[in-house]
Amino acid sequence: MSRPPGYSGIMRPDRLNPLFVESESLKGVGPGLARPLEKLGLTRVRDLAYHLPERFVERRVVDNLDEATVGEQIVVALTPRDHRSSAGRGPYRVLAEDALGNVCALTYFGRASYTAKKLLPLGEKRWVAGRLDQYGQMLQIVHPDHVSEEGLLGQLCEPVYPLSEGLTQGKVAALVQQALGLVPELPEWIEPGLLDRMQWPAWREALLLAHQGQHEAARDRLAYDELLANSLALMLVRADNRARRGTPLTGDGTLRDKLALPFPLTGAQRRAIGEIAGDMAQPSPMLRLLQGDVGSGKTVVALEAMLIAVEAGAQAALLAPTEILARQHHETLSRMAAGTGVEIALLTGRDKGKARESILMGLLDGSIDMVVGTHAIFQDAVSYRNLALVVIDEQHRFGVGQRLMLTRKGRVTPHCLAMTATPIPRTLTLAQYGEMEVSQLDEMPPGRQAIDTRVVAVERMGDVVGALARHIEGGGQAYWVCPMVRESESDDLAAAEARFAELRERFGDAVALVHGQLKPEVKDAAMERFVRGEARLLVATTVIEVGVDVPNSTLMVIEQAERFGLAQLHQLRGRVGRGSEKSVCLLLRGEALSETARQRLALMRETQDGFRLAEEDLKLRGGGELLGTRQSGDTPFRVASLDQITRLLPLAHDDARLLIERDGGLTGERGEAARLLLYLFERDWGVQLLRGG
Repeated sequence: MSRPPGYSGIMRPDRLNPLFVESESLKGVGPGLARPLEKLGLTRVRDLAYHLPERFVERRVVDNLDEATVGEQIVVALTPRDHRSSAGRGPYRVLAEDALGNVCALTYFGRASYTAKKLLPLGEKRWVAGRLDQYGQMLQIVHPDHVSEEGLLGQLCEPVYPLSEGLTQGKVAALVQQALGLVPELPEWIEPGLLDRMQWPAWREALLLAHQGQHEAARDRLAYDELLANSLALMLVRADNRARRGTPLTGDGTLRDKLALPFPLTGAQRRAIGEIAGDMAQPSPMLRLLQGDVGSGKTVVALEAMLIAVEAGAQAALLAPTEILARQHHETLSRMAAGTGVEIALLTGRDKGKARESILMGLLDGSIDMVVGTHAIFQDAVSYRNLALVVIDEQHRFGVGQRLMLTRKGRVTPHCLAMTATPIPRTLTLAQYGEMEVSQLDEMPPGRQAIDTRVVAVERMGDVVGALARHIEGGGQAYWVCPMVRESESDDLAAAEARFAELRERFGDAVALVHGQLKPEVKDAAMERFVRGEARLLVATTVIEVGVDVPNSTLMVIEQAERFGLAQLHQLRGRVGRGSEKSVCLLLRGEALSETARQRLALMRETQDGFRLAEEDLKLRGGGELLGTRQSGDTPFRVASLDQITRLLPLAHDDARLLIERDGGLTGERGEAARLLLYLFERDWGVQLLRGG
């Protein structure tokens, strides 16, 4: 998470410095190894120490092959008797005997055959570790994991680490061991009674044990540390926010009464507006999250909140993560507020020269009431006359530190309303938004039709393109989503550029292309063509997942849909069904489906309740991938799995609350240890926020 503004660069405690030494300082790490390590986020000693094994290979020592079973991981003494090479690219085999004369082939492919000649000299006994398999009538071990003259007792339980291209298990294991050797002893930050009750080891011991075997208590303790650091930091944010001076804002309704809304407010919208208005009337700044499914009307709620600020004589700003979304919001807000007389500006990084200067002057002198934009609206050069409300859309794309930065722009701390269209499972709400109050839009506006969702085999691609042609000829528009931008030699994922080229041959200039690697002006031009209806088909990656609103587009094709998570499929599907016409979503699936993928696609057909889909997605993905957030960085957790979050977060939350409310916060012996914990997990902005911290 990024640090908030005003972060004074408090020096990290010296005792933690060994953990934050760069990985390149370790023995054997040069520029060639640094790059693949960086891909895995292993840039410091701390990262390597917390690079926990995915699993362990458990091996058994056998005196001879008769004691082993096919498929078992073993360590056995073998004596090479014959080396046999094959013609062409065939395998290289070393025939070896055990103590009883049983023959086993040690099989190598490719360049590994050169290694085999050196490792396995004829007539000399070697200890071999690997999986015993059978090829025809012969036992074999393909690419033995280890070959040694001395024995392999140290390899009976071997960790298997996540890798990236350019790394091997042996290299990562060696670096992890170097890193663990630099780990210092630290004072205990967990409440003693809880530590005894859970029978957890001390922190340093837990790190060592987690790399040595399936030690659940050690893994749980390390996960708990991460959850405690996160809970503590979020509580410090909340406490700091309550102590800050804000501006009580109470509107008189004169502007809101003039709104031209496309539909009457739902009960959920009225409830959320009431909660937000209540918060904004308080002297302490609001910190509230607005959760709403696709199409539930969050933008209207945000506009009502922004108009309360303007009615009270202040300014409001709406931050969007992308330029496309910022432009969409600006158009929507301007349309709905057309009769109010409110001045709404758009400011992005592309605005230059006199146009930009005019907007900056309007914000400074107060003639601009609301501004919508990307992060450009909070650059140092941008000043406001009286910014009193900040609305952050797609909150999950901004860290706590970034949000704190945004809310330091006003003369006093502005109220903050964060919004997300990604339904968050109850399991994760406390973990990700523990410092915020939550409002939920759980009703859909009237007139919304259900989207007809169908799963179609990729073999029927011709039929899909034919249906697409009829749809376009009938005056409709459509999206075609691919998992990636361009094809790579190592993957068979559908690529947007290749699909665009094929579809353009069929439909000509009616097809536009949008993906994240295009220049902003090219991307915006393509989107404009689609919004105006000049382009009838938009081929895209998931860059259109949020914020694109074209009511005339009523057909969505998602290629290789099994590659996406439920939450992402739901967001993409939400790009259609935005008008009064019936919409269709076609999920094109590949030939081979895993059971999880099959269940995921079935759920998409069954329901359009985003909150239910989010919960089910969490169950299907399990601890390996939280709604896809492990890859995109949207979750604050690197150590804790889903199961651990579910079991341990309530404990961590209660422990953090007791530490702040009963045990003196970050003062005293345990408080000082808790400071180290915050630095260790880089939640040190929590230390900065504490008064006198």
